[in-house]
Amino acid sequence: MATDPHVSNALSSRQPAPAPFNLAYRAPVSLLALILSSATIPAQAQADATVLPELVVTAKGYAADPLATANAIEVLGRPGDSGVGGGLFRGEPGLAVHSDGAWGQNPVLRGLKKESVVVLVDGVRVNSAQPVGAIASFLELGLLDRAEAVKGPTSVLYGSGAMGGVINLITPEATFKKTPGWDGRFSLGLSSADAGFNGALLGRYGNADHALVLGAAGRHVDDYDAPDGMVDHTGYASDSLLLKTRHRLGGVELKLNLQRHADRDVWYPGSARTGGHPGGAGIPPLLGTVTLHSPEQSRELYEIGIEGNLGGGRASAELYRQEVFRQIRAWTANLGRDYVRNDVTFTTTGVRASYVSAPADAHILTLGLDAWKMTGDPERYMDTNAPAFNNNVRNDPFSDGEMTSAGLFAQDEFSLGAMQILAGVRYDRISGDARQKGSGPAAQTTGLQHTDNTVSWSVGGLYDLSDAFKPYVNIGQAYRAADMRERFEDSARGDGYYVVGNPQLEPEFSTSFELGAKGRSGRLEYRTAVFHTTVKDFIAGRITGTTHPGTGLPIKLTENLDKVVIYGVEGGASLPVGGHVLDAAFTWLRGENEQDDEPLYQTPAPELRLGFGRPVERGLRWRAQARGVAKQDRIAVKFSNGTENATPGYATADLFAGWGFGKVGALAGLDLDAALTNLFDKGYHDHLADGISGREIQAPGRSLTLILKGHF
Repeated sequence: MATDPHVSNALSSRQPAPAPFNLAYRAPVSLLALILSSATIPAQAQADATVLPELVVTAKGYAADPLATANAIEVLGRPGDSGVGGGLFRGEPGLAVHSDGAWGQNPVLRGLKKESVVVLVDGVRVNSAQPVGAIASFLELGLLDRAEAVKGPTSVLYGSGAMGGVINLITPEATFKKTPGWDGRFSLGLSSADAGFNGALLGRYGNADHALVLGAAGRHVDDYDAPDGMVDHTGYASDSLLLKTRHRLGGVELKLNLQRHADRDVWYPGSARTGGHPGGAGIPPLLGTVTLHSPEQSRELYEIGIEGNLGGGRASAELYRQEVFRQIRAWTANLGRDYVRNDVTFTTTGVRASYVSAPADAHILTLGLDAWKMTGDPERYMDTNAPAFNNNVRNDPFSDGEMTSAGLFAQDEFSLGAMQILAGVRYDRISGDARQKGSGPAAQTTGLQHTDNTVSWSVGGLYDLSDAFKPYVNIGQAYRAADMRERFEDSARGDGYYVVGNPQLEPEFSTSFELGAKGRSGRLEYRTAVFHTTVKDFIAGRITGTTHPGTGLPIKLTENLDKVVIYGVEGGASLPVGGHVLDAAFTWLRGENEQDDEPLYQTPAPELRLGFGRPVERGLRWRAQARGVAKQDRIAVKFSNGTENATPGYATADLFAGWGFGKVGALAGLDLDAALTNLFDKGYHDHLADGISGREIQAPGRSLTLILKGHF
């Protein structure tokens, strides 16, 4: 997908530059995003009416003002933020987190979980068919420039799975410079609740024809403290490396993007089940408590690209290979070792190409294609011979699985007076196959191939009445084809169920309607939206109430539900009050499983966030925040077979303070910030936290975080 800002110039004649606004309060979500956000806009920039707004690239495929786009968009984080990917999404309009541990945090967009949300790193889809863990956590945030969340149907640009929306984690670009030289940034952080430390260093060099980005980041955290005591198995270690280059050769630019992220000793405490106890789900009592973990996991990306002017537009193409490696182990407390060992690499090879042109003054036309092939061949061994549990039996959930996808799309942006229209359509062909489904005598080797041909589309219109009021409407249809695991896996899983896949699952189709308004006036900014989504053939695992004869585990059958409906309202705003800023965000939504005539399983609770503070670049800055989450007693009974329980409401408070030193020696800027989160040491867990009913993972307690950051 082209993300080059060149084509945005074609919009300048009909998108007047709005007055500046305070970006500091657009995304105060992750711990260090909250800390750093209060220092992002220099005082000079706040007073300069010619400063352009921050642009996003994910919504349209090229650089655009988010307030001039008929989509609900959140820009999350600031350069140098540090943390886990999932932590970015708490407290923002329409966003939530599904967590199974400190590391495993997945974004939820408008009630749709990770299967229905596409996660990208620099525009490349992060493919992984593992049921545990968070794909959004496969990059250290210290290397990010920002994350862009586009909510609503986005299959036209991003294909299968983009029903809830898209999360794009964006690292710094290699940029040419008229005056050759280096610049960069660093950060060092400490946190008390988990005795953690982290650091990141990123440097950029550029001249007229060559550009380079080099980055490295790492962290180490121990098990964190919660109000009720330490939460076991929440520590981990990780590191990331980044290399990007760009070279101008004649009339074209050549690009290289290399990334590697590795995690060690990642545990998923929400998976813990105790054999012979309520919720033990068939685990042999001799094994005691069994918990899933990953001794090692990694993501590697190799991408080359070319782009340049062609005719009246800009053409780009990228070829990439991405490998997501996972070790999944099941640890038994009684034996003091793993009794299930699973290794798998999901390898995706793909190509993307697009052409963005302005054939007429009132049009920006985008034509594109993307195609990828993903393979996975999990290798699993289990100990099944009680009481020794040492027979090391091969028991693969499936063999030689593959998914192939190819899509063509066209998108046009044009104006009808003050109305800006963005319309697109896409055709996809996506196929899945495997050599074998399940293992043992019941293994299936025929009837595994299935191909879906889909059409998705969207039409959005934004009426540019003024900078302060831009109403918009968006209607679209998106789809999600069943993934490799949903099609082919027949196996016992760490959640305590025997999962039965279905290779002939129909793809999900969502039809969404959104009505909203955005605006900015001076440093005031707001956005709000009402949305309604209907998903037909919703893919889910139903707890059947029956047991698997070979393992004694309850069966969870993967199937299509007739229809799911999700609707709600969300919004956010930041308002200057003297030399301070007041900000707020809220989300209210409902999910309905119409087949079972009950609430949709694991629907996030309504919530409200309020903040007030003093944002300055130099000197003292501070911010206080309160977040309230309502109780969630709308739970699925039939679908979950009684395993989803209600969650009480809660409220938390956080304080942030820092000092901007300005230029110090060779540094262009130096800042020291502190955060005191969960100020009153509130014990709580989110509704989407995994765990046995009544024993869900508790969130961290009171914690002090310090971070030193600078740029040069």
